[in-house]
This record gives sequence, C-alpha cells and structure tokens, in this order.
Amino acid sequence: MRRVLCREFGPTDRLELVEEPDPVPGPGQVVVAVEAAGASFVDALIVRGGYQLRPELPFTPGTAVAGRIAAVGEGVDKRFGGCRVAALMMGFGAYASHVVVPAEDVAPLSEDVDAALAATALESYSTLLFATTHRVPITAGERVVVLGAGGGIGLAAVDVAHGLGARVLAVASSEDKRRAAREAGAEHAIGYDGLKDGIRAHTDGGADIVIDPVGGDAAEQALRALRPFGRYAVLGFTAGEIPRLPANRVLIGNRTVVGVDWGDWARTSPAAATALVSDLLARTDRGELHPPSPARHPLEEAGAVLARFAERAVTGKIALIP
Repeated sequence: MRRVLCREFGPTDRLELVEEPDPVPGPGQVVVAVEAAGASFVDALIVRGGYQLRPELPFTPGTAVAGRIAAVGEGVDKRFGGCRVAALMMGFGAYASHVVVPAEDVAPLSEDVDAALAATALESYSTLLFATTHRVPITAGERVVVLGAGGGIGLAAVDVAHGLGARVLAVASSEDKRRAAREAGAEHAIGYDGLKDGIRAHTDGGADIVIDPVGGDAAEQALRALRPFGRYAVLGFTAGEIPRLPANRVLIGNRTVVGVDWGDWARTSPAAATALVSDLLARTDRGELHPPSPARHPLEEAGAVLARFAERAVTGKIALIP
C-alpha cells in the first residue's frame, strides 16, 4: 500500500509518500481499497498544526474515502467482500491506497455514483445535513445567506438550502466562485464589500439564516443583517480569524447564534453519523443532492493540493486518486 505521511506539523510540502505492506483487518474490520479520498481546507489546517485537533505524530491526513472492500476481518460477513462503500474516518488516515475501517462505519455506495464525487461530498454535505436536521432547520421560502459560497462547504450549503426551498444569497470572494454558487442554486451572488447593506438589499431587508464557515471580518456584518428571530450558524473559520460577535446584536431582534460541529457529533454518535452518511449517498444517487464533480489529482500531489487550500485558491472540491 501507499500512504501520505505527516511527520511534523508545518508546511504541506513536507508530506511524504511512503510504501508499506498492505494492512490486515482485525476482528470487526474491513480493508477498503481506496478509489478516491476527499481533500479539504481542514486537512490543510491540520497538517499545518492550525486546527483544534492535533493528531499524534506521525499520521496520515484525510477523513473521507470511497472504494471497494478488499478484505474482511473475523466476524464480518464474507459477502461484503468486493462491495462498494464510502466512509468517514474520524481518526484520519484517508490519504492512502488502502485503509482499515470498522465494518459498522462504512456506508453502501451505488455503482452509479462516482467515487471521487462521493468522497469529496462526505465531509461538506454531512456537515450541512447535520446542520439542517439538528441545528438550524430551514423552511421553504426563508432567506438564507451563505458566506464562503464558492468553497466545498459553501457550495454544499447552497445546494442543500436551495433543495429545501430557501431563497439563497451566496457571498464569495471572486466572480468564478460566485458563478459556481449560482450554478449550485443561489438566487443571487455578491462579494464582501458593503456586506451588511448588500445582504439587506438582496433579502428584502434581512436574512432569516446566515451560514458562516468563514468567520473573520465578515461575521459581524452578516450578523447585523439578520432580521428579527434570525439564526446565525457558525460552521468554521476559514478566514483564519475567530470573530468576537457583539452580544447586544444577538439580543436585539431576538437573534440566535448556533454552533454546528459535525465532527464532534460524529465522534460521539458514530452510528447516527454513519446513518446520516448512508442517507447522503442515497439522496445523491437519487439526484436529490448535487455535489459538484471534483478536480482529480494523484496521491503524490497531496502537499501541493493542500497548499492551494491553505491559500484559499480552490473553487469547489478536489479528490486524491491513489
């Protein structure tokens, strides 16, 4: 097998591609021959040591894979061998040609769903399905603003909110990203200049919901653009700065700020998380969700791919192909 190894936190160009014996599954485990692994901005943060989770070194980055079961361990039905599956690996390790996963953590993947599309959809769409089913339900007709709408999480938010009948305003930093957001279902797309007034102008006076994976300077402006009883969903801080939201602006208008931490929920509720992933893949197969087709890069380019994420130079998603 081949896998990417991070020996120390720092620049992504220090990642190594190593060869090792193929893994052997233990009791209750399966080995997945990886057809595609999802790469993300969070992976870049983790490798650079800038994320709240710091895995024990050395480690292999990545949390999302799609592929085919190559071997099964004791206690696992032998008929699973050869089945197509996808899985989230909350302990990392996805940037590899073969991974070992508990059998209960894999979700069935239709032969009709592209492996790269499935792997890159897992993290972003799982986050949004968790958000809209557990944290910030969206009602048809509501005005939903998505910050960072050209990235993986943002495009998933646009797609999911649009599918629920919301009227979506996308906010993104470039015309290419705004175009991608409109193609995903956004009614309008704007930049960050004059954000508060821009949101109010495109939402008939104020948003019902703001979905924010960005943080930074945009956060307070977006909060101020919420209408009474509006909800502000905090998904992350890709801008690199954690905002200090003014509590008086939450009080005024009975607004609500809601944290959305899919990863923590998935680690503490693995069975529920796997069920959500299964639902995501089934809905994708039925055409109810529309993840964008990702760019594809070989596994040996993992460092360069993560450098692009760190520079916020990626529109959409990227899959690593072992």
